[in-house]
Amino acid sequence: MKVNDALIEKLANLSRLEFEESEKEEIKNDLEKMIGFIDKLNELDTSGVEPLLHMSENVNIFRKDEVKGEMSKEDVFKNAPLHDNDFFKVPKVIKK
Repeated sequence: MKVNDALIEKLANLSRLEFEESEKEEIKNDLEKMIGFIDKLNELDTSGVEPLLHMSENVNIFRKDEVKGEMSKEDVFKNAPLHDNDFFKVPKVIKK
């Protein structure tokens, strides 16, 4: 694939960006390097390599749901500005 000014303009339009001429040259050089890297990867023989879908063979590994570090009601409500015996009290946010 050849990177030219028309391609840079098209990419700028699609991404809704505006570039100075010096920036366009830098982007053009970067794109040519990226395409060169991909072309280099295409030289590799990957005929016997399975596609990688996940980084490991493990699926849905869950930990046990264990209760740890319980707090008493007194400790929970100790720093609450407003509360009753069972609930935090907060200002009303929905007005009728």
